Amino acid sequence: MYPSPYQPDFSKRDPYPGVDPMFPTRWSPRALVKTAIAEEDLLRIFDAARWAPSSYNEQPWRFLVSTTETFDTFLGLLVEANQKWAQNASVLGFVVAKRHFTHNDKPNDCAVFDCGSAWMSMTFQARLLGLYTHGMAGIKKDAIYTTFGIDRERFEVVAGFAIGVLDARETLPKPYIDWEVPSPRKPLAEILFQGAWPQP
Repeated sequence: MYPSPYQPDFSKRDPYPGVDPMFPTRWSPRALVKTAIAEEDLLRIFDAARWAPSSYNEQPWRFLVSTTETFDTFLGLLVEANQKWAQNASVLGFVVAKRHFTHNDKPNDCAVFDCGSAWMSMTFQARLLGLYTHGMAGIKKDAIYTTFGIDRERFEVVAGFAIGVLDARETLPKPYIDWEVPSPRKPLAEILFQGAWPQP
């Protein structure tokens, strides 16, 4: 386990009665303290992703993950705003989707959707170990393809992510410190439509 003395305030979150606490207490902090993560724990995190559901069991997700030696390379492939806080992460990485089905080479329109399932699985496994994850859209996609020689025709770089141990929000500069609170969610009535699509 990777304990942190800092406890987020989840009081703005209002889960429906009976929802397991692991869901509303999942959070994407930016305040992290660089901590070595054991290889066995990293393998546990990504093995959890391996068990996510996918269309035709294609398992289109690929995870490109930093090592101690390559951390700075990965950091440089984030936009500058993310570099400022992600430099304190333990691990950085990119989620990559295989664009086509293996069995017929047709485009897999669910590939990115399925990668989201794998991402959530690894996120919850990380939380069970006391770690936090933070997904990032702010990445330099073109540079990622070039740096790692990823075939654009076969694979899509979807997102970046950081894994780390929670640190005090006061360690963050402006404006990040102002954002460093677990955010609320839209009411269930805004996202759940039973029987018919709402009309304007």
